[in-house]
Amino acid sequence: MAPQPAAAEQIETMTTTHEEDDDQVVNPWEVSAKDGGKIDYDKLIDRFGCQRLDQALIQRVERLTACPAHVFLRRGVFFAHRDFAEILDAYERGDNFYLYTGRGPSSEALHLGHLIPFMFTKYLQDVFKVPLVIQLTDDEKFLWKNLTVEECQRLARENAKDIIACGFDISKTFIFADFNYVGGAFYKNMVEVAKRVTYNQAVGIFGFTGEDHIGKVSFPPVQAVPSFPSSFPHLFSGKENLRCLIPCAIDQDPYFRMTRDVAPKLGYHKPALIESLFFPALQRLMEREYQDMGRFCSESFIT
Repeated sequence: MAPQPAAAEQIETMTTTHEEDDDQVVNPWEVSAKDGGKIDYDKLIDRFGCQRLDQALIQRVERLTACPAHVFLRRGVFFAHRDFAEILDAYERGDNFYLYTGRGPSSEALHLGHLIPFMFTKYLQDVFKVPLVIQLTDDEKFLWKNLTVEECQRLARENAKDIIACGFDISKTFIFADFNYVGGAFYKNMVEVAKRVTYNQAVGIFGFTGEDHIGKVSFPPVQAVPSFPSSFPHLFSGKENLRCLIPCAIDQDPYFRMTRDVAPKLGYHKPALIESLFFPALQRLMEREYQDMGRFCSESFIT
């Protein structure tokens, strides 16, 4: 049986993940800054407890893959990580790993911001030549949005078309929607996770309130267990020791901090993460440009 973390470590992991911030709100369902300002990513790194992705790691990726680093690495779009160095250590030893990313289908098509994790994930699959699982959380959108089950399923199918168009290796890629796939080994892992996270811990991680229905509280294990290879016996049978790397935006970090706390208790490696900035809405950028232009014109006219 995997060793359990010390009580103090467990409390710190489970209770410091959801903190109110007067200047910005960043969680899996909302990202906003005060007065439409910029997100303070240094503050997020401190609050979430992840690490900044430094130049040494980027150079190591280039050395191990013999390929140039992706522009998203060079330009700092992917800027933070958890245990990415351990993934590279394993790869250098000759151990394999797999990638896991996903999409919550709540719109007809993916915009540029939605595509960033998929474009980067394709690069990782190409240079490391590893399997990939992509989760479409149509159940999550039913729980959080005013959509029917049927509409969420339809949007998942539409979004899958955009994801497929990114050009993933079809021999190494498995795309699934929760409403169709959850069951069997996947569901067993879900209840294993659910049994090890208390309600108070879930509130501490995600900020649930007494007004939230229990569907929301029950959802996090669904997003957690694709991190475990045994959730996909048709892909990874006999490979329960396989490591997982998750490329995602940093707002998804709370799900996987919970997962990383539970994983050793179930005998799995903690999933590693590589996390991106948020892609600002182009409309908001244009509004700021017009505001700045208006201020410039006013000041010029006054002088």
